[in-house]
Amino acid sequence: MKIKLEHGAGGEIMEELLRDVVLKSLSLKSAGGIGLDALDDGAAIPLGDKHLVFTIDGHTVKPLFFPGGDIGRLAVSGTVNDLAVMGAKPLALANSMIIGEGFDGEDLKRILRSMDETAKEVPVPIVTGDTKVVEDGIGIFVITAGIGIAERPVSDAGAEVGDVVLVSGTLGDHGIALMSHREGIAFETELESDVAPIWEVVEAVAKAIGWENIHAMKDPTRGGLSNALNEMARKADVGILVREADVPVRPEVRAASDMLGINPFDVANEGKVVMIVPREHAEEALEAMRSTEKGKNAAIIGDVIEDYRGKVLVETGIGGKRFLEPPAGDPVPRVC
Repeated sequence: MKIKLEHGAGGEIMEELLRDVVLKSLSLKSAGGIGLDALDDGAAIPLGDKHLVFTIDGHTVKPLFFPGGDIGRLAVSGTVNDLAVMGAKPLALANSMIIGEGFDGEDLKRILRSMDETAKEVPVPIVTGDTKVVEDGIGIFVITAGIGIAERPVSDAGAEVGDVVLVSGTLGDHGIALMSHREGIAFETELESDVAPIWEVVEAVAKAIGWENIHAMKDPTRGGLSNALNEMARKADVGILVREADVPVRPEVRAASDMLGINPFDVANEGKVVMIVPREHAEEALEAMRSTEKGKNAAIIGDVIEDYRGKVLVETGIGGKRFLEPPAGDPVPRVC
């Protein structure tokens, strides 16, 4: 096989690569908790009465600087968010940079300052790292790893029939902002990425309803909401019904999506969480999300159902229903 861009873009093609090549090539994939076989946002390793959560993320976004953020803010947020959606309080990050010869030193300083400022928001220290310089042509790639501590790890596979689905804010902001910027599409209000660390949102909900009542979480990055919900439905062997009218999408994102021919449900978000909780705790979870700055536009968007197990359905504004299929890959390449 030949590796294509789609193999790293989330969605079904990337999952085939992970399942058929990566998992089949590695024999030791777990340290006793949630391991690589789960294809979750990180690994959970038992540590006394808690769990150490470990994750790593590579960042190749193009352009390096975009409306609302840059590769530095993205690198810190991406790894912090992978820890957060597994229920882990971030403890420390590592930063590895692969830099092309001739890369502008001022841009490097700008990226590092952005990483530092974003880490302070959490707060989480960047405690170690590695730097390599290669032949000119790549610009810079940033790889961040992180560790956190979870009282009770949360997987993306715990949804139960009768549960309720929430999102912490408007969807499609990151991917559509990048695509509009690349294509030179201008609006009266500039589209901006949502890139941000979401630990405060997750922690607020956990304090309100308890970790045991957060059944599943995922950050809808590559492949967007469509991919995240399909993974959650398939892994838990449940159906998910989403009410299209309840999904928060900014008008300018919807307009840009129409112009670009892209479904905002299919594109990456870098500052949101999809959370599934018991129905009796849904309103309390929503209130907790909305009490935070990064969760002020949170919404309840759907239900976990018994029918159509492993599938996601969308109820349209006129009352019809259609399947929400996972994208083959994110329609916006090099989005994170």
